[in-house]
Amino acid sequence: MLLRLPARFKPIRWLAAAALLGLGVLWGLDRLYPPALPAHAETFARVVTDRHGEPLRAFPDAAGIWRYPTTIEQVSPRYLEALLNYEDRWFRRHPGINPLSLMRAAVQNLRGGRIISGGSTLTMQVARLLHPHGRDIPGKLYQMLRALQLEWRLDKDQILGLYLNLAPFGGTLEGVQAAAHSYLGKSALDLTHAEAALLAVLPQAPTRLRPDLHPAAAQRARDKVLRRLVKFGVWGRERAADAQLETVYAHAPDPPLKAPLLARRLVSERPAALIRTTLDGPLQAALEDWLRGRIREFPAGVSAAVLVVENADAAVRAYLGSADFLDSARFGHVDMITAGRSPGSTLKPFLYGMALDAGLIHSHSLLADAPRRRSDYRPGNFSAGFNGPVSAAAALQRSLNVPAVNLLERFGPGRFHSRLAGSGLTLAIPGDGEPNLANILGGAGTSLEQLTRAYLAFSHQGQSQPLRLIREQPVAPGRFLLSPGAAWIVRRLLADIPGPHEIRRSAAARAPGLAWKSGTSYGFRDAWAIGVGARYTIGVWAGRPDGAPVQGQHGRATAAPLLFAVADYLGEDRPALPRPPPSVTQGPICWPLGIAEGAQDAAQCHRRHLAWILDQQIPPTWIEAADAQWRDLSPAIQVAADSGLRLTPNCDGGPAQPRTLALWPQELEPWLPAGLRRAGQIPDLDPRCTGDDAAALAAPPQIIGIRSGSVYAAIGDEPPSIHLQAAGGSGRLHWYIDGAHRYSLEPGASAPHPLEQPGAVRISVVDDAGRLDQVEIRVESPAAAPDPGGGL
Repeated sequence: MLLRLPARFKPIRWLAAAALLGLGVLWGLDRLYPPALPAHAETFARVVTDRHGEPLRAFPDAAGIWRYPTTIEQVSPRYLEALLNYEDRWFRRHPGINPLSLMRAAVQNLRGGRIISGGSTLTMQVARLLHPHGRDIPGKLYQMLRALQLEWRLDKDQILGLYLNLAPFGGTLEGVQAAAHSYLGKSALDLTHAEAALLAVLPQAPTRLRPDLHPAAAQRARDKVLRRLVKFGVWGRERAADAQLETVYAHAPDPPLKAPLLARRLVSERPAALIRTTLDGPLQAALEDWLRGRIREFPAGVSAAVLVVENADAAVRAYLGSADFLDSARFGHVDMITAGRSPGSTLKPFLYGMALDAGLIHSHSLLADAPRRRSDYRPGNFSAGFNGPVSAAAALQRSLNVPAVNLLERFGPGRFHSRLAGSGLTLAIPGDGEPNLANILGGAGTSLEQLTRAYLAFSHQGQSQPLRLIREQPVAPGRFLLSPGAAWIVRRLLADIPGPHEIRRSAAARAPGLAWKSGTSYGFRDAWAIGVGARYTIGVWAGRPDGAPVQGQHGRATAAPLLFAVADYLGEDRPALPRPPPSVTQGPICWPLGIAEGAQDAAQCHRRHLAWILDQQIPPTWIEAADAQWRDLSPAIQVAADSGLRLTPNCDGGPAQPRTLALWPQELEPWLPAGLRRAGQIPDLDPRCTGDDAAALAAPPQIIGIRSGSVYAAIGDEPPSIHLQAAGGSGRLHWYIDGAHRYSLEPGASAPHPLEQPGAVRISVVDDAGRLDQVEIRVESPAAAPDPGGGL
């Protein structure tokens, strides 16, 4: 049974029904016509900032508006005080509409005979920004309804946040953050009282009060705000008076343009409106200004790139993808930090570190810088000469090509490629893509970003570290590249390389400096220099982005001075090296055997070196079986007790004494003094022994410095010439040109020979034991000599 209300309650019932109906209609209208809230990143300008939140570069929205996203926490409390107390004192209390303000505005407008005040609350202003309308009564009612809708949907902080982002500040600037950076050159978080008052009043008349165009009008409006804040007791008179003393001055709106190539890259990769990088804004700006001026010293079309990474957390602090972004003649729009280029010799430190870990070398292992005779791949050095016996340390520090190629051949190109790829350094290999010996001299492609990342291993216990470009990006786990000991030894060797303007001197005479390595690609197309300091790892590239050669440009001459200038600015010119890990020791070794000094007789120690040793491994000097008749560089022989002459096993020469020799690798003989060559170390055969001679211990002669199949061409009117020189052999060496005897030379001697007739030329050498080596070359018309690449 339904209860029947008395008649006197019928009006209440109708009112309640009407109220419910009205609420339902409002609910339906809200769902049908929701407020146009900025819900997508496209609503804002795309802003890329440094690690402190300062804009590096901004990209306007689709309408060309510069609007930097911000929050209440990112705005100065001074600005919020000025804004709320000047525009809407009751913002926190009213429901979106302030009837008293509307009544006051109506009275003012009637008295003035024109629109003087709109009586709008901040919520109503936000509603007008989201839904523009006419300045008439229907428009005002529409604005009020939208304001109520916003208050229904959002809390006060959300509405205030919309105003902070959408308020107009003149021209194409919207939002307090964009205005602060554009007019004042600072964040909205760092505003003074005078600046806060100025920005609080600008949205009232953003065109008429633009401080860059109308500073006097803007100052009068600002002072009005200051007086009202004093009247309301928000700021004291003295503070407001000090603020009024500040003259209004504003920059013309000029969007920031720092790290433009990184900003372009990140905006293309990430959808966020605000991207916070790890860059240090002041450092980035300083390096950009410096490089923009420095590049004018370089030939036309040459650009440069610089990457500065903090060792501790792999955060990128400076990213200069080109020398001048706005210089189209130097291809400033091309990001050479990510571009794939030939790395030249910059991969060599990783090879030497891997060889240390593999037990192939110690820091002063004896290596041969001599022409390769048993391979089709026979590179030369950047200096076009050979140095003979060199230590692993010297070969790395002087960036010698032949020792590096020989070492890669022993370690394995595929193994080397895999280790690099596992650490994050990938090589783009031309042709069939198979790893090969040319990779160590730059016969592959990689980028400055990947190389710098890999060089971080020398400051990270051998772990390659992914670079951090985004502030929120966590520090990723490292990837194994080298053991801590190998990484330390290689870094120590690189730290002994003199700077580009230093005079080379012994390592003992100088303190270790920046650990660095240069590189030059084939044809002088790319110049590299990468350095590891105590706090930063710095990568530098220079060259033409279009790949054209620049004659005379190489790593040490072009990129290294840029590297050291940046290092000096960062205070990394003389960084302190960390202490060696427990796996690294130092001890004396001797050449030619390469083993510890105490593990051999004093007579076998021809040259003494102090070597860095990893895990107590002291590998002996390595020699290929084809290099000599004897695989062992330390053969044991018998000599006659009475004459000291050599005895053969089947010779009855009386009492014999054992003697252990220390022989040098055969290919090094042209660089050795006579006493250290095999002919000088191996005693003559005792006359009482027959059927044997000293040739049994000597290798056959092998021509060096002349490659079979080579083509020689005349330059001008002078015929080409060659130097006849051979390693090994017994006794004198006899040279034949096309079967005709021309020279007889002592061991180690050489003779120049002109190539006067074009065509094929056969060159032969025969030692006194009748053993022969020969090559065939061809003499043709003049041709340009190729650049060996992979040098300094």
